[in-house]
Amino acid sequence: MNRTHSNGAKLRSAEKTEKPAKAETGAGKAAAIEPAKEKDRATLEGAVRVILRHIGEDPNREGLRNTPARVAKAYEFMTSGYGKEPKDAINGALFTEEDYQEMILCKDLDFYSLCEHHLLPFMGKAHVAYLPNRKIVGLSKLARLVEIFARRLQVQERMTTQIAQTIMSEIDPLGVAVVLEAEHMCMRMRGVEKQNSYVTTSAMLGVFRTNQETRQEFMQLLRKSNL
Repeated sequence: MNRTHSNGAKLRSAEKTEKPAKAETGAGKAAAIEPAKEKDRATLEGAVRVILRHIGEDPNREGLRNTPARVAKAYEFMTSGYGKEPKDAINGALFTEEDYQEMILCKDLDFYSLCEHHLLPFMGKAHVAYLPNRKIVGLSKLARLVEIFARRLQVQERMTTQIAQTIMSEIDPLGVAVVLEAEHMCMRMRGVEKQNSYVTTSAMLGVFRTNQETRQEFMQLLRKSNL
């Protein structure tokens, strides 16, 4: 009897040992991710030190000692759009407005982005318009959407199209028009070094593409000076 009891105890002990661990959730999962983020941060800081040595600097001198950490934090901020879903910028801020059927234009939205070819800044203003289809969106959501796409490695042409297509799919308007005007440091600080150059890109969807009068109204509104 003692031998049977002992075997049974050993079996129950083995079952406890072989029981699979529960998947981490909530705070436990977040805590597990933190060391990985810290490891990535350390790798990024190490890469900045390599760059500093490559250009002939001493990463250990007083003025540069904390530069790798500062650069890492700066890049995390300037690319924070990767951690946000563009459609979530709307965040349910759609409102029924049956009586308003005229163009809505949000002008001069400042943005700052990084050119994916040289990791140099390009910055400027975004102009976003749409023709509502019984639904309007909170104006701050348009600005937030521009910000999400800007806070990624970008080319201006793609960013323009991404903003227009997201508004078209999430708000379902009759049409969308987006114009970006920007200056590119990769053209001013290096290469051709053209100090007064600006780049303008546009994306026209729906009635802004098919109806010339709607498109002309949009362009006329853009040309008008601010009140």
